[in-house]
Amino acid sequence: MKKFLLSLSLLIIVIGCLDSRSLFGQGIRGRIIETDGTPIAYASVFVRNLNDGIPTNQSGEFEYPLAPGNYDIIIRHLGYETLQKSVEISKEWVSLEIKLTAQTYAMEEVEVKGGAEDPALTVMRKAISKAKYHRLQVDEYSMKVYIKGTGELTDAPFFLKKKLKEEGLALNEAYTSESVSEITFRQANELTEKVISMRSAGENNQASPAPYIGASFYADKVNEAVSPLARYAFSYYRFKHEGTFFDHGVMVNKIKVTPRSKGEQVFEGYIYIIEELWAIHSLDLKTSIMGFDVSVTQQYAPVQDKVWMPLTHVYNFGGSFFGFAGHYKYLASTRDYKLTLNPDLIAETEILDEKVEDIPDEVSSFKSEKNAVAQLAESSQMTRKDFRKLIREYEKEEIKEREDPEVAVIRNYTIDSLAKERSQVYWDSIRPVKLTDKEIQGYHRDDSLAMIEAAKVSDIDSLADMAKKKFKPLDILGGRTYFLGAGRSIGFASNWTRFSFNTVEGFKMGLGGFYQVERKDSLLNKSYSWKISPELRYGFTSKTWYGTMDFYKQWTHDRSNLKYGLSAGKYIYQYNGDQPISELINAAYSLLLRQNYMKLYEQQFVRLYFEHRPKDAFSYKVNLMYADRGPLENHSNYSFYNKEGRGYSSNTPVNIEAGPDAFSANESLVIEAELTWRPGIKYYMRNGVKYPLSQSVPAIKFEYAKGFSNIGLGENSADFDRWALGVKHSIEFGVSGDLNFNIRAGGFLNNNKVYFMDYAHFGGNRTLFTSMGTVGNYRFLDYYDFSTQSNYISGLIHYQFRKFLFTQLPILRFSGVKENLFLNYLKTEYSPHYWELGYSLDNLFRVFRVEMGAGFENGEYSRGGLRLGVATFITIGSGD
Repeated sequence: MKKFLLSLSLLIIVIGCLDSRSLFGQGIRGRIIETDGTPIAYASVFVRNLNDGIPTNQSGEFEYPLAPGNYDIIIRHLGYETLQKSVEISKEWVSLEIKLTAQTYAMEEVEVKGGAEDPALTVMRKAISKAKYHRLQVDEYSMKVYIKGTGELTDAPFFLKKKLKEEGLALNEAYTSESVSEITFRQANELTEKVISMRSAGENNQASPAPYIGASFYADKVNEAVSPLARYAFSYYRFKHEGTFFDHGVMVNKIKVTPRSKGEQVFEGYIYIIEELWAIHSLDLKTSIMGFDVSVTQQYAPVQDKVWMPLTHVYNFGGSFFGFAGHYKYLASTRDYKLTLNPDLIAETEILDEKVEDIPDEVSSFKSEKNAVAQLAESSQMTRKDFRKLIREYEKEEIKEREDPEVAVIRNYTIDSLAKERSQVYWDSIRPVKLTDKEIQGYHRDDSLAMIEAAKVSDIDSLADMAKKKFKPLDILGGRTYFLGAGRSIGFASNWTRFSFNTVEGFKMGLGGFYQVERKDSLLNKSYSWKISPELRYGFTSKTWYGTMDFYKQWTHDRSNLKYGLSAGKYIYQYNGDQPISELINAAYSLLLRQNYMKLYEQQFVRLYFEHRPKDAFSYKVNLMYADRGPLENHSNYSFYNKEGRGYSSNTPVNIEAGPDAFSANESLVIEAELTWRPGIKYYMRNGVKYPLSQSVPAIKFEYAKGFSNIGLGENSADFDRWALGVKHSIEFGVSGDLNFNIRAGGFLNNNKVYFMDYAHFGGNRTLFTSMGTVGNYRFLDYYDFSTQSNYISGLIHYQFRKFLFTQLPILRFSGVKENLFLNYLKTEYSPHYWELGYSLDNLFRVFRVEMGAGFENGEYSRGGLRLGVATFITIGSGD
């Protein structure tokens, strides 16, 4: 009896996992072809009776299980005439071979008379005016989405081909992932996805359709590219009317979209707009991202009266990178739409184009003092400009009424516990698109590899044995964490940069590690941790050991954070606490060119620190430190470069203000405080957890530091009050360009006794490499020449163009190359007016940035040259 109940339970579970279509042993199957027999990939096979459909595969094949009955089948694809066919399903499969005829367009209706503008302009002006309406007209919808991603690596560097083959990655073979998800969207911008099933060739990667189908062409941007329906689309595109045709009882306008300036972040191709409704019927567009070609095709269908939604999405990605080449294709098929319309936007308003149409006196106009919802209900006709203003005002009113208006984006993502356990029978029943022979072969190949890997893992007795076998001595240099259970861990920091050379210590070595305990309460979204981090350092020429010990405790609750700690030791530091030059770059310049830019001092200290972030928009830090600080001298004259006349400079920095006393030994008590405010910050929420969109708002920072006098430390103690106020922000101007700036002003309320490490320092650079971000440092300024104990103002400004000089050439724009200008300024009470002006080529080989520029003092050339950095899209440092 128990065995019978167990078998029955398993049978019920299996049946419950299957889509209802799997219960049908009949339906329609076949393929869609052109009149010459060429298969039509991703054509839409839509069953009007069920208001549901599926796409064909790459070979034009389809299979749709159906219950017995009579059905009207509608076959559609961009560029072909829609065909409707009635079929009767009994107890067997009905095989169909359907030929689609190339679409013919009626041109007589769009004849452009002398002096008249192209009708496409009126179509697009009306469509743009209604874009936000169509984005807001559905309050909520849910759907089931099948997504399939298939990729092929078509080329690789010759010296890696053998290694790739050993790892099971072959050229020109299909690697496929599939998933089925239930997705629900709610206004405003809330997307919930539950993955019902997923399957991947090779590693079990998550293939989520949300990033691909969540983007709307009714928005101003689609993955950072300007939509043809953006408010400012006419600044980026030319539109041409290429005819009309009828589909589902509506007239459709075919509009050719041509960028005014081809390249990244703009689309090219065709968009199809429904007459009078001014909604998207379908689209076929392409663009490029970082030099990779991207194309997107979407086919829409009426899922409710006057509501068209996309049923099929096809995305193609292709390109090459450092000898690797390949392409990837995503197919997303949506079905089972369930919609809740916005009751405020049910009333239809006729849109009039005031540029070409006569506007009757009785037409409603937008009134800013009147409620937007009431105006929508009363307005049967409006000009496109007034309607756009009205929808914009309606959206503002809706945002104000939200419970949490600070949250701009909400995403929820879960995976069903059985998602990775679905059987082949399940996939055959639910898959709306037949796999190609190449994809089937790929699954067989990778299932075999997975079995081999599983056998290897089974030979390992325990997780502890696995951890032991994975230990490598190089982890001491590269860094690694070892988990001990119960939230405890121990490990090494990344130590390879601690092995270097400088003129104070000669060749030196360092070693850092940590021990950490962490406790988490996921239900309450709380965590507690403490960490102890020792570090040692030894100079082989100076024959001196240094060491520090840091201990902190930290609490987090939701988005708030509290941390306090104690650190102490004896160590070496750069005079500029922002560490403007890296140890490895300094070592390279010293050993290869006999140039020692890094200037160091010694500090024996005890430091208490406290950090608190009650809200993401506001945080503050306080440090109190007692330090016995003193100068250091060069102990090493070693270099690979020994040309006569080139010698190392003193370890004492050159500065226009500092006298000898600034570098003398001192015992000081210093307190530092820092407050950061990000006004108007918005949030991205995922699975109930908020993440701040910090880059969308300016960071305003106030800093204050004080050296205490008359506290029994003697005459050689700091006595000063230093302040600084700064703002850092990044502003996008459509896709025309990005402006980044970092403006600071500061000074000393009291400078009775200021040692050089307490001066206001600025991020200088004398090497070939710039490594602190686009607005993190000056390009040609000496590290310490203009460090000051007086008032100052500084500004770093960086602007990235979409098209400037060399990027006038489309071949460069399509490769992802960007052009930038930077303008930097510094003035202290005692320094000359210092300016930097420069130009850079960015995203070279998608990784590098090459800058050229010069620095000027009071208008006279000081120094300049070439600088190398990483591409600006790669974030370096917080800069906060």
